[in-house]
Amino acid sequence: MRQIFKQTMTTLAVQTIPTLADIEIAEKRISPYIHHTPVMSSQSLNELTGAELFFKCENFQKIGAFKMRGASNAIFSLSEGEVRNGVATHSSGNHAQAVAYVARLRNVSAYIVMPENAPTVKKKAVERLGANLYFCEPTIEAREAMLQGILEKTQANFMHPFNDYRIIAGQATCAKEFLAQIPDLEILTTPVGGGGLVSGTALLAHYTAPHIKVIGAEPALADDAAEGFRTGKIVPARKTLSIADGLRTSVGEKTFDIIRRYVHNILTAQEETIIEAMRLIWERMKIIIEPSCA
Repeated sequence: MRQIFKQTMTTLAVQTIPTLADIEIAEKRISPYIHHTPVMSSQSLNELTGAELFFKCENFQKIGAFKMRGASNAIFSLSEGEVRNGVATHSSGNHAQAVAYVARLRNVSAYIVMPENAPTVKKKAVERLGANLYFCEPTIEAREAMLQGILEKTQANFMHPFNDYRIIAGQATCAKEFLAQIPDLEILTTPVGGGGLVSGTALLAHYTAPHIKVIGAEPALADDAAEGFRTGKIVPARKTLSIADGLRTSVGEKTFDIIRRYVHNILTAQEETIIEAMRLIWERMKIIIEPSCA
């Protein structure tokens, strides 16, 4: 079953690492469908950290997350024939919402597999967007098995949450916007779940500002990417109860390849630190962010 699934995934995905031109095309393609999000700063947080910090507020993005960028690029890159049978994916939340939202924009069906322990608010959001929703055990094997059956039945086009160069190119537009707004950055840091955002960020920095260090951030309770970065091998995600629900998955072959080449380091955060960061952002900036962001 797993081998069949991987073959299906491979046949539907672009097979070359996105170039700067690919990212620029993605930016133009998704422009009508996304928000150009603001960058904010906080004097008190600058004083607290002894650094000048800038926050790219993708929590203000449509569906509340950067995932809208990758899903928009992937789905709007499909021809009418390719999208005729709809789109399908597995996701714990934000990618699921993004795929459902963009599918509705293209007036096609969306088939979404979500783990049964996904946050209720995200389940309800996907349902509101009109997707066909299926629940599975909270393991990657269960996700893939259920989705494989759906793909065989519907012939929908698979939208991998991160292990797809179209998704990566879309996520890279976040960093492209960021550097256009604040061009003199020294470090870019992003959370790491499947690796779509950090790999897209690293590619954009490599192409346009190679002096910038790209640092990934991951929960210590879900540190498979950090371990893989140290050992040079993909480490399967462990079953974890980390509060950062969006970061409980393992990186993919495509994202890991880019991470190894262009990401400078991956650091980890303890659960209590993640919660403290959420509270700090709320108190000092009056912004609500997800644990995965914190």
